[in-house]
Amino acid sequence: MSDKNLRGGRNIAMKVPEHQFAATVNAYKTLGLPVISVSDVTVSFDFGPIHLHVDKVTRLSQAEVWLEFITTDVQEAAVTVERAGFVRCDRIERLPEGFAGFWVSSPASIVHLVSEME
Repeated sequence: MSDKNLRGGRNIAMKVPEHQFAATVNAYKTLGLPVISVSDVTVSFDFGPIHLHVDKVTRLSQAEVWLEFITTDVQEAAVTVERAGFVRCDRIERLPEGFAGFWVSSPASIVHLVSEME
């Protein structure tokens, strides 16, 4: 699967603890998301129909945002996100029977739904 087949489906900005910032930014770069802008405290990515702003925050213990990736091939997406350092976490929330998708967690413990494009 081309990394271009894996893209964001919804909005969001992400506040990330300083100690997890580099690994988180690297994970999204590894997925092939285009970088829009970079500063000392924010890296912005083209995340489908929105901009994803990953913000480095000092004195933050953990990040908490849920996002969505959409794909044309859920099986290939599973390989792609794992290669980028995401961890499968299907027990986080039950998905509907027959739903083509799964849950993963990024290096900064941000939950993402990976689902098939409709």
